Amino acid sequence: MSIESGERVTITEVCSGLQFPEGPVAMADGSVILVEIRRGTLSRVTPEGKVEVVAELGGGPNGAAVGPDGAIYVCNNGGFTWTRLGDLHIPLDLKTGSNEPPRFGGGWIERVDLDTGNSTVLYRECDGHRLRSPNDIVFDDTGGFWFTDLGKTRAREVDRGGLYYARPDGASIVEVAFPLWGPNGVGLSPSGDRVYVAESYTGRLIAWDLDGPGTIRSHGGGHGGRCVAATRSHFDSLAVEADGTVVVAALPDGLCAINDERESVAYTPLPDPLTTNVCFGGPDMCTAYATLSGTGRLVSFEWPRPGLTLAYNA
Repeated sequence: MSIESGERVTITEVCSGLQFPEGPVAMADGSVILVEIRRGTLSRVTPEGKVEVVAELGGGPNGAAVGPDGAIYVCNNGGFTWTRLGDLHIPLDLKTGSNEPPRFGGGWIERVDLDTGNSTVLYRECDGHRLRSPNDIVFDDTGGFWFTDLGKTRAREVDRGGLYYARPDGASIVEVAFPLWGPNGVGLSPSGDRVYVAESYTGRLIAWDLDGPGTIRSHGGGHGGRCVAATRSHFDSLAVEADGTVVVAALPDGLCAINDERESVAYTPLPDPLTTNVCFGGPDMCTAYATLSGTGRLVSFEWPRPGLTLAYNA
């Protein structure tokens, strides 16, 4: 693939003072729902930049998505260790390389009622295996959702992660692909016939074609996925454009736009080495919202192409 420089963008700071924000969801009323991992909350940022706590969740809320019932479904990683480095908060003990906190008990998937703030835990395990660090989530148009389990790191060990598919009523969860090296962002193609996962540790974008809800078509060997691109970056979360381009938050390089058909990779720099998530909103879906997590900011900017409207965000 060819590597290009993306268009430089002029950012607007929507709000600051957030405690490691991730998982932004652009809502129809112009607000942005997001998680604050270090604070342990699901929060709403109004168009005026006011931050309102929707729910106190504890642990480490990491990714969020609107479900078919209008509730927010959250991947909770169960908590991190933290290091302060200058102006940055980093979810890692830099001395040991561990991000697993003391007395760690695992992560979970939960549903949050936006009206009341009440949360219900849906899943803590799959086939007897404890979820380690659920990270990102996306719904398909049948009402089911895909999510990644990144796993935790310890001083001399790293969990192998996986890709899962579950139903929002808490009745069904399946491990679809394993093992993956730091599966983080997850997204669906515009036609819903392909699922993408960004691997944090390898900087790779992996794809699986789908035979139906929660059913992948294996490309053979290991987890069965196909490597779309292998990049220089440490990948985080992702969003998909209307034309199928996958935009991945790429530490420390800003955003990385990958187009499989054009075989191109384009980088757009942003002013935080821990730019972790991006989503699209606005009337034309050309407003990008990015979480600059290290410095605790949510920013917006015009994106040159429209993003994909998600299944239940319309």
